[in-house]
Amino acid sequence: MWRRDFWRGRRPDRGKRRLLLWGFWIFVVLANLLAWKSKVFCDFYVAHIYPLWVNTYGRVMGLFPFSVGEIMVAAGAVLTAAVMLLAVVYGIIRMEERQQGMSRPAGESRTGQEKGNRSGVRKFCKGCFAVYGWIFAGVAVVMTLNCFIPYHCSVLEEKYGILCREAEEGFAVGDLLSKEYTLEELSRLRDYVVIKANELAVQVERDEAGNIIYPADMEEALIACMQELGGECGQLAGYYPRPKQFTFSGFFSQQKMKGYFFPFSMEVNYNKLMHEINRPATICHEYAHLKGFMYEEEANMIGFLACIHSSEAVFQYSGYLSVLNYIDNEFYKAIGKDAEVYLSHVNISPQVKEENIFLEEDAWEKVEAKAVISTEVVDKVSDKLSETSMVLNGVEDGTLSYARVVGLLLHYYDGSQEVEETLLQAQGIPAEAETASARDAMAVEGSTY
Repeated sequence: MWRRDFWRGRRPDRGKRRLLLWGFWIFVVLANLLAWKSKVFCDFYVAHIYPLWVNTYGRVMGLFPFSVGEIMVAAGAVLTAAVMLLAVVYGIIRMEERQQGMSRPAGESRTGQEKGNRSGVRKFCKGCFAVYGWIFAGVAVVMTLNCFIPYHCSVLEEKYGILCREAEEGFAVGDLLSKEYTLEELSRLRDYVVIKANELAVQVERDEAGNIIYPADMEEALIACMQELGGECGQLAGYYPRPKQFTFSGFFSQQKMKGYFFPFSMEVNYNKLMHEINRPATICHEYAHLKGFMYEEEANMIGFLACIHSSEAVFQYSGYLSVLNYIDNEFYKAIGKDAEVYLSHVNISPQVKEENIFLEEDAWEKVEAKAVISTEVVDKVSDKLSETSMVLNGVEDGTLSYARVVGLLLHYYDGSQEVEETLLQAQGIPAEAETASARDAMAVEGSTY
């Protein structure tokens, strides 16, 4: 028995270890199959079981002042490369043994030293393969529990219809989800978001040089914003670890990445090199992932809501900027990229254009100067990996799903008096001159995972 082997100082035999490893993989397969088939199971899991990992494992990882997730990713990459190299070595040894066995005269055997050397290398390779197999199985289990199952929950509006502004009393959320919006409604919402961003760019506190002044403890204030939103959206209530900066922010900048939630370390990370106005919305976006909202459009929406409901003007500004490009680009496409029509609507102020960026020029120059691999290659590989991960988890349009936040915004502001009043107040304000080339510069520059 295993217990007896343990007390005698012997490890469980190979058969028992294999059985346990197979048990892990069977659990992973069954859990993922159940997640794909049962939304009820996923909702129950996220509501009652998933928070345990945030409150225990997440707290432990939060004790480290650096990003454990980054170290795990780097170690995993190095280990994978080493195992692939060992696999080549192992294959070469096996081929040589077969060839020598076939060419050796009958009755002649290998020397003891020859056998010992090859046997030692083979054992070392097999040992490394076994360790890698256990690590890979462990990663699969953790990713299933912390990422794959939450991917198949009910959508945000199905769970929390209260987050939607209802057009009239008794308006069903189901009707809202299936509602189609006109170009007129899209353009009005776009103009409203532009007006709010323009206003807040002037209202935020700045120093003598015109630089935005941020709260002394921004991270703690953002946690309070998320917890306050948890009053309406119960899944967002509870403990939040402090966010951490990427150690290798330059490398993540090459991927156009503002932030990342590491499911295998339950950490929220952000890019320390990006323009700081991105930080509030980015951190809240990643906190949404931490709380089990894995879809990007939902994390975008939650990050937006957490920021605009804050009493801090700078957080509100960050929130509106976080959705501005998405809705502006959708509007521009909807009008057939007609520059004349575009310019007839509320113009984005020069101040907002200047600050609605991913990295400043000097930061980009430093990133490019230190880059080991070209930004183009890193960006393409990153996009492909993100696209593949999303598609495997049921997000058919992959990274394009980020722009679906526009649909959530249309639902949220459906029938909003605030939008109507804001647009009416702005009607007497003359639009600033703007060239079509300036409009084209408003492309989405950064993204969060």
